[in-house]
Amino acid sequence: MSVATSLLTACSGFLLAVLWMDLMFDTQVLGRRDARDELPESVLASIAAYYRRATTGSRPMNRLIAVVMVVLLAALAIRAVRGHDPGWLVAASAVLAGAPIGLALTRTVPNAVRLGSRSDDTARQSRLARAICRDHLMCAGCMLAFVVLWVVY
Repeated sequence: MSVATSLLTACSGFLLAVLWMDLMFDTQVLGRRDARDELPESVLASIAAYYRRATTGSRPMNRLIAVVMVVLLAALAIRAVRGHDPGWLVAASAVLAGAPIGLALTRTVPNAVRLGSRSDDTARQSRLARAICRDHLMCAGCMLAFVVLWVVY
């Protein structure tokens, strides 16, 4: 196994583990089927406290996740430039890694920071918590597929 392949599997495994930790809190929203309903205060408090610690309270360690994302994309770019892998593998990998990373940077992390601040009313916090959960479920599926793809290939 090459260094780049090892980096791809290690980074994607790390990101999948981070998503697992996030989902342990996010899934509290899943039992609440009606998206129009506000989540109970205990659920919002639990999720918001986690995201406050994970996004702002853990500096500088919270930056590690972004570094791992960059390393994963760099390792994937190296694999693409070297041209030893089939085009379908590189293209699928770019989508499976790029979509969750892009989503995290543009929507999920800003939503988590906002939820962690608890500056919005309960209805808005409930919408943020549900959106974060949906994002993390999609990201976890993509990262799991990415890991499987590189372990099997």
